[in-house]
Amino acid sequence: MSSLFSDENWSPEGASHLDLTRLEGTTCYCDADAEKAIEEAFKQLPVNILHWIDGGDYHYLTELWMRRLSAPARLLLIDNHPDDQEPSIGGDILSCGGWVAHSKRTNPLIREDAEQLYISIDLDWLSQDFARTNWNQGIGTLDGLMEILREAVAGNRIAGVDICGGITSAQGGKAEDFAVNRRTRDALQLFFAGIRAD
Repeated sequence: MSSLFSDENWSPEGASHLDLTRLEGTTCYCDADAEKAIEEAFKQLPVNILHWIDGGDYHYLTELWMRRLSAPARLLLIDNHPDDQEPSIGGDILSCGGWVAHSKRTNPLIREDAEQLYISIDLDWLSQDFARTNWNQGIGTLDGLMEILREAVAGNRIAGVDICGGITSAQGGKAEDFAVNRRTRDALQLFFAGIRAD
């Protein structure tokens, strides 16, 4: 894992923190040893809360959270990329660009007809006015994202939420980038603080 949140100097008040920065075999692709270690670490936390899961290079962590669902759920993915590509290196390895396809293939609890909803957001859906990431970004606004989320949570049981995306200093992130991301993170944290997941 990266130093994303420490570079941004951001942490939600009262949040639990899993430091996996020393874990190897995780950037963009997750090897089998890292996958086992992450799944073991995740046992410390419930699924049905808001999870901040580092940069977009680690969006595959969503799949590891969804493996722990106790009932079927629909996936609402808000991302500038579909994340449904097969790994370019072959095999059945988890990747940031292929975790959606992998989840649909391997997790029978991810179903379009499910009553509850799991929400996964990559900040690269937003324009650079609202987020700075290390991936090419969309044109979304924070108001637009909030409107999608308000509609999503209205009348739906929420199984869990995760949010990824950002940029580290090693990836060229600067103080201005970190400030933009902190403002958006604060807004999303406040929004989801008022939502009770089932």
